[in-house]
Amino acid sequence: MEQFLFFFIALVAVASAVYFVFARNPLYAILSLVVTFFSIAALYVLLNAQFLGIVQIIVYTGAIMVLFLYVLMMLNLNAKDESKKQNLTKFIGIFSAGILFVGMLGAYKGLSQSNVVQNIDSSIGLTKNLGKLLFNEYVLPFELASILILAGIVSAVLIGKKDL
Repeated sequence: MEQFLFFFIALVAVASAVYFVFARNPLYAILSLVVTFFSIAALYVLLNAQFLGIVQIIVYTGAIMVLFLYVLMMLNLNAKDESKKQNLTKFIGIFSAGILFVGMLGAYKGLSQSNVVQNIDSSIGLTKNLGKLLFNEYVLPFELASILILAGIVSAVLIGKKDL
Protein backbone atom coordinates (compact mmCIF):
# COMPACT_ATOMS: atom_id res chain seq x y z
CA MET A 1 0.00 0.00 0.00
CA GLU A 2 2.83 2.38 0.87
CA GLN A 3 4.54 1.76 -2.45
CA PHE A 4 1.29 2.42 -4.34
CA LEU A 5 0.83 5.67 -2.42
CA PHE A 6 4.41 6.69 -3.20
CA PHE A 7 3.98 6.09 -6.93
CA PHE A 8 0.62 7.88 -6.97
CA ILE A 9 2.04 10.97 -5.25
CA ALA A 10 5.10 10.87 -7.51
CA LEU A 11 2.82 10.72 -10.55
CA VAL A 12 0.84 13.71 -9.27
CA ALA A 13 4.10 15.63 -8.69
CA VAL A 14 5.45 14.89 -12.16
CA ALA A 15 2.11 15.61 -13.87
CA SER A 16 1.68 18.95 -12.12
CA ALA A 17 5.30 19.89 -12.87
CA VAL A 18 4.78 19.11 -16.55
CA TYR A 19 1.56 21.14 -16.52
CA PHE A 20 3.51 24.01 -14.93
CA VAL A 21 5.94 24.01 -17.84
CA PHE A 22 3.30 23.86 -20.57
CA ALA A 23 0.55 26.04 -19.02
CA ARG A 24 -0.42 29.12 -21.02
CA ASN A 25 -2.07 30.96 -18.12
CA PRO A 26 0.46 32.09 -15.47
CA LEU A 27 -2.06 31.74 -12.65
CA TYR A 28 -2.73 28.09 -13.53
CA ALA A 29 1.01 27.51 -13.79
CA ILE A 30 1.59 28.85 -10.29
CA LEU A 31 -1.27 26.81 -8.87
CA SER A 32 0.15 23.66 -10.46
CA LEU A 33 3.50 24.53 -8.88
CA VAL A 34 1.73 24.65 -5.51
CA VAL A 35 0.40 21.13 -6.16
CA THR A 36 3.94 20.05 -7.06
CA PHE A 37 5.33 21.47 -3.82
CA PHE A 38 2.63 19.75 -1.74
CA SER A 39 3.34 16.47 -3.54
CA ILE A 40 7.04 16.76 -2.82
CA ALA A 41 6.24 17.43 0.84
CA ALA A 42 4.09 14.29 0.90
CA LEU A 43 6.96 12.32 -0.62
CA TYR A 44 9.25 13.59 2.13
CA VAL A 45 6.77 12.42 4.76
CA LEU A 46 6.51 9.01 3.10
CA LEU A 47 10.31 8.75 3.14
CA ASN A 48 10.28 9.37 6.92
CA ALA A 49 11.66 12.90 6.63
CA GLN A 50 8.86 14.71 8.43
CA PHE A 51 10.93 17.80 9.16
CA LEU A 52 11.76 18.31 5.49
CA GLY A 53 8.11 17.81 4.58
CA ILE A 54 6.95 20.50 6.99
CA VAL A 55 9.74 22.86 5.90
CA GLN A 56 8.76 22.23 2.27
CA ILE A 57 5.19 23.28 3.05
CA ILE A 58 6.12 26.30 5.16
CA VAL A 59 8.96 27.71 3.08
CA TYR A 60 8.14 26.82 -0.50
CA THR A 61 4.39 26.35 -0.60
CA GLY A 62 3.76 29.10 1.90
CA ALA A 63 6.31 31.83 1.45
CA ILE A 64 7.71 31.41 -2.05
CA MET A 65 4.36 30.80 -3.71
CA VAL A 66 2.81 33.80 -1.97
CA LEU A 67 5.68 35.82 -3.39
CA PHE A 68 5.06 34.42 -6.88
CA LEU A 69 1.35 35.21 -6.65
CA TYR A 70 2.12 38.71 -5.42
CA VAL A 71 4.46 39.35 -8.35
CA LEU A 72 1.87 37.92 -10.74
CA MET A 73 -0.78 40.26 -9.39
CA MET A 74 1.61 43.22 -9.56
CA LEU A 75 2.52 42.49 -13.19
CA ASN A 76 -1.13 42.01 -14.19
CA LEU A 77 -0.34 39.70 -17.08
CA ASN A 78 -3.04 39.15 -19.65
CA ALA A 79 -3.26 36.57 -22.39
CA LYS A 80 -2.83 39.26 -25.03
CA ASP A 81 0.40 40.44 -23.39
CA GLU A 82 2.10 37.07 -23.68
CA SER A 83 4.57 36.96 -26.49
CA LYS A 84 4.80 34.01 -28.79
CA LYS A 85 7.80 31.79 -28.25
CA GLN A 86 10.23 31.61 -31.08
CA ASN A 87 10.94 28.29 -32.77
CA LEU A 88 14.59 28.36 -31.65
CA THR A 89 13.54 28.60 -27.99
CA LYS A 90 11.15 25.69 -28.42
CA PHE A 91 13.85 23.62 -30.11
CA ILE A 92 16.35 24.34 -27.32
CA GLY A 93 13.78 23.32 -24.72
CA ILE A 94 12.95 20.06 -26.50
CA PHE A 95 16.65 19.30 -27.03
CA SER A 96 17.42 19.93 -23.34
CA ALA A 97 14.53 17.73 -22.25
CA GLY A 98 15.78 14.97 -24.57
CA ILE A 99 19.28 15.16 -23.10
CA LEU A 100 17.81 15.01 -19.58
CA PHE A 101 15.70 11.99 -20.57
CA VAL A 102 18.71 10.18 -22.04
CA GLY A 103 20.72 10.90 -18.90
CA MET A 104 17.95 9.59 -16.66
CA LEU A 105 17.58 6.51 -18.84
CA GLY A 106 21.32 5.85 -18.59
CA ALA A 107 21.22 6.26 -14.82
CA TYR A 108 18.28 3.86 -14.62
CA LYS A 109 20.06 1.23 -16.72
CA GLY A 110 23.22 1.59 -14.63
CA LEU A 111 21.26 0.91 -11.47
CA SER A 112 21.42 -2.69 -10.40
CA GLN A 113 19.74 -4.50 -7.56
CA SER A 114 23.09 -5.14 -5.88
CA ASN A 115 23.57 -1.40 -5.34
CA VAL A 116 20.27 -0.96 -3.54
CA VAL A 117 20.56 -0.96 0.24
CA GLN A 118 18.14 -3.44 1.77
CA ASN A 119 18.50 -2.49 5.43
CA ILE A 120 17.25 1.07 5.84
CA ASP A 121 17.43 2.80 9.19
CA SER A 122 13.96 4.14 9.95
CA SER A 123 15.26 6.97 12.14
CA ILE A 124 17.30 8.70 9.42
CA GLY A 125 14.95 11.58 8.63
CA LEU A 126 13.69 12.33 12.11
CA THR A 127 13.94 15.82 13.54
CA LYS A 128 15.75 14.65 16.68
CA ASN A 129 18.65 13.24 14.67
CA LEU A 130 18.74 16.31 12.44
CA GLY A 131 18.89 18.60 15.46
CA LYS A 132 21.70 16.61 17.07
CA LEU A 133 23.71 16.69 13.86
CA LEU A 134 22.97 20.36 13.19
CA PHE A 135 23.84 21.65 16.65
CA ASN A 136 26.82 19.37 17.33
CA GLU A 137 28.79 18.77 14.16
CA TYR A 138 27.55 21.64 11.97
CA VAL A 139 27.01 24.40 14.56
CA LEU A 140 29.55 26.81 13.04
CA PRO A 141 28.21 26.65 9.43
CA PHE A 142 24.66 26.90 10.81
CA GLU A 143 25.46 30.05 12.76
CA LEU A 144 27.39 31.56 9.85
CA ALA A 145 24.41 30.95 7.58
CA SER A 146 22.10 32.66 10.10
CA ILE A 147 24.44 35.69 10.24
CA LEU A 148 24.50 35.81 6.43
CA ILE A 149 20.69 35.70 6.28
CA LEU A 150 20.47 38.43 8.93
CA ALA A 151 22.90 40.60 6.93
CA GLY A 152 20.75 40.06 3.82
CA ILE A 153 17.60 41.11 5.66
CA VAL A 154 19.24 44.23 7.09
CA SER A 155 20.63 45.09 3.64
CA ALA A 156 17.23 44.68 2.03
CA VAL A 157 15.64 46.96 4.62
CA LEU A 158 18.34 49.60 4.15
CA ILE A 159 18.08 49.47 0.37
CA GLY A 160 14.29 49.61 0.43
CA LYS A 161 14.14 52.45 2.93
CA LYS A 162 13.94 55.89 1.32
CA ASP A 163 15.23 57.99 4.23
CA LEU A 164 17.80 56.96 6.81
